[in-house]
Amino acid sequence: MSVLIKNGRVVTAVDDYRADIFVDGERVALIGRDLEIAAERVIDATGRLVIPGGVDPHTHMEMPFGGTESSDTFETGTRAAAFGGTTCIVDFAMQSRGASTLEGLDTWHGKAAGNAAIDYAFHMIITDLPERRAPEMRRLADEGVTSYKLFMAYPGAMLADDATIFRAMRRAGEDGTLVCMHAENGVVIDELVKAALAAGHVEPKYHALTRPTRLEAEGAHRALAIAEVARAPVYIVHLSCYDALTELRRAQERGVMAHAETCPHYLLLDAGAYDEPGFGNARYVLTPPLREKWNQDELWRGLRSNDLDVISTDHCPFCMREQKELGRGDFSRIPNGGPGVENRMSLIYHHGVNAGRIDVNRFVELTSTAPARIFGMFPRKGTIAVGSDADIVIFDPQREVTISSSDPRTHHMNVDYSAYEGFEVRGFTETVISRGRVIVDKGEYVGRPGQGQYVKRGPYGGAYAPQAAAGWTGADSGQRRGNAPED
Repeated sequence: MSVLIKNGRVVTAVDDYRADIFVDGERVALIGRDLEIAAERVIDATGRLVIPGGVDPHTHMEMPFGGTESSDTFETGTRAAAFGGTTCIVDFAMQSRGASTLEGLDTWHGKAAGNAAIDYAFHMIITDLPERRAPEMRRLADEGVTSYKLFMAYPGAMLADDATIFRAMRRAGEDGTLVCMHAENGVVIDELVKAALAAGHVEPKYHALTRPTRLEAEGAHRALAIAEVARAPVYIVHLSCYDALTELRRAQERGVMAHAETCPHYLLLDAGAYDEPGFGNARYVLTPPLREKWNQDELWRGLRSNDLDVISTDHCPFCMREQKELGRGDFSRIPNGGPGVENRMSLIYHHGVNAGRIDVNRFVELTSTAPARIFGMFPRKGTIAVGSDADIVIFDPQREVTISSSDPRTHHMNVDYSAYEGFEVRGFTETVISRGRVIVDKGEYVGRPGQGQYVKRGPYGGAYAPQAAAGWTGADSGQRRGNAPED
């Protein structure tokens, strides 16, 4: 199919100009002023932003957790992502402890193939890594899985010891791949949880009270130190607080190849949500938990000064009915996670760009370009350029909506609540093109399951030229900008 987008304001991480865009097949073919080219579909983008499709590098579709499974399938979750202006996700395949990571990859391919509405890639969650299976990391990379996630949390389930973390990081540094770290001291947290339950503290708020910011900071410090010794890059997932951000900055100042993401819920929600009466505050049981509100200004500062690289969602929804209810009477049994893949772009545009916290180029960088570059997909993804995939969003910067789980314009996720219920935003996705196909047309879904393709990613592209095997091609690997002076 050919598409001609006319009269739009084209915004990338570095550009801001008015032009027409001609899409021929799956790629951007031509960009210019006043193009007169025959196309099967012409879209008038007057008064709209034309931006790269969002890249969300942290989602959990159909993920087993705590005796249940996240409620969005690859079909429902990727469709909701498309409505919100995201055209590519990087989901987390899981290795069962003691089994091959390659078996886990096959399982996740089976979940996504033929169901995803948008393009998708995978990280691999590694739960154990004996020396005899370390070569699997190279085989995963050959399959386009060039990043791995290890946990310092959840003892007895997903927690990896420091030797496993070091082994994985050292191998990643040799291969030109990237380790993502869930940084918390899960062993100490487990003791705090046991003490709280023994004292009769069973309410959802104790999930937050037993996961203090200092234990997130300790985990971040340890992960960054191990990466430094392993001479490997590291990516801290869902960084939630100033204490952990301080550890990140110190490591970056020492020259550690350190990246980190934060999420809309840490920028916009706070620990006061746990004071809501009744069990409804179980909606906000996620890990790390929401923090005291003052942390939000520090996280926005980190985004402006380039210490934080990415805004992801950590989309991992569990319905209040039946799923979150598993923890009524014992907060430690509440499935950890919340929804957000559909709302990220509007929330960050409104509370970032409209509020003057970031400019529109930085908005695109944080939600699309940076994750595409770090995770080996740039410039195929994350920008609008001749030859790039035609993943394009027509975004109305003036449209005002109120996010609500009861409003079919703002809620397509397969979960029975919204974490942002009642949030008013100005800036909303209107039309979405995925590899040249219109899949959301002025708010109406016109795509179909299975249109999304697996993205075989190249090596880590965030900060250095990887020591990759001969013949590898992948992302731009330009130098990291470093730290700007604080505001």
